[in-house]
Amino acid sequence: MQKVDTNLYNILKERGLLYQCTDEEALKKALSSGTPITLYEGTDPTMDSLHLGHCIPYCIMRRFQKAGHKVILLMGGATACIGDPSGKSEMRNIMSKQQIASNIEKIKNTLKIFLDFDGDNPAIIVNNADWFKGYDYIDFMRDIGVHFNVNKMLANELYSKRIEEGGLTFFEMGYMLMQAYDFIALNKKYGCTLQYGGADQWGNIVAGVELQRKLNFQNGTNVELIGATNPLLVTPAGVKMGKTEKGAIWLDRDKISAYDFYQGIYQTPDACVEMMFALFTDIPMPEIKSIIKADIVQAKKRLSYEITKFVRGEADAIEAQRMSENLFTHGGDDAPKFELSKSECPINICDLLAKTSLCSSKSEARRLIEGGGISVDGEKVSSIDMMIDKSVLLKKGKKAFIKVEIK
Repeated sequence: MQKVDTNLYNILKERGLLYQCTDEEALKKALSSGTPITLYEGTDPTMDSLHLGHCIPYCIMRRFQKAGHKVILLMGGATACIGDPSGKSEMRNIMSKQQIASNIEKIKNTLKIFLDFDGDNPAIIVNNADWFKGYDYIDFMRDIGVHFNVNKMLANELYSKRIEEGGLTFFEMGYMLMQAYDFIALNKKYGCTLQYGGADQWGNIVAGVELQRKLNFQNGTNVELIGATNPLLVTPAGVKMGKTEKGAIWLDRDKISAYDFYQGIYQTPDACVEMMFALFTDIPMPEIKSIIKADIVQAKKRLSYEITKFVRGEADAIEAQRMSENLFTHGGDDAPKFELSKSECPINICDLLAKTSLCSSKSEARRLIEGGGISVDGEKVSSIDMMIDKSVLLKKGKKAFIKVEIK
């Protein structure tokens, strides 16, 4: 039998990684028993890559696996065909089955950062398309749909935005039934008894637990399932972490440089730093609190280094840290480079800022220039009519740099 760390429940609580639970006492008992359990986390493969915000549950799954428990990662090949309406004001774009299958294959490699798919206790990846394929619609509604009350579903918070702003389709309401059934299917095939997910999935997770209770009553069984969530990592403004003003903090190397990855972490709001440390590192919580209290700037540098090292490797972390220090202290010799052809010069400063993506648009560039937030070669830009005809170092605010090279 796999050796189990019986202190996992206490670790989850201390690090703030357990937010809601359908039966916390039962979870505490299960994790303290010394017997491994099987749990799962579900992801709809709506993109071909993962960004940092997607990875919170995987960090938690990693702790369960290291503690000796069996981890299942569910890829929603079927549910992605509908799209989760949770917190959405309009219906998601409908994806083709071919695109979903392609996304699943691309995501699998990234997951190896977090979990071990070999060895004595390998994590496994399953696809819910496997058990929904061939499940007759009438049979599914008779077996599963009969246990769902529409009035109760509509009262669920996860549907509120769709009802208030976009209108909810019957097509989308099927999502909850499908996710609930996932839990039942995984319990039957793998003995899975715990589902863990983000707090925005609470309604869907509870639906699975309640469905099993109704099936117990109907069939005379006694299967006990537990649902739990982690808190969402959000900025003080309520925006989910994982994206910066320049876009997502992608995990794939071909989507983001080590420097931009490091800087994306460094831009973490002060209020989120402790949670990021708790999630992505194994540094003891008293030490984390001490680091933050002593110097928040140094704490964010440490956080940026640790997460870059974890996701991309030590070499990238060292290089990104060196580039960042160079930019802040030596004028930008190692700044990310953007090549501009001579035929495009001279070019207006606003056009250039948008072209390099240092600013998201020319209107943002004008606004920042008027507020004194843009500099060229160390000098603040005072006019939106400035023309550039040579290689320069552009700087936005205190943290964002790019070296424009004329070729």
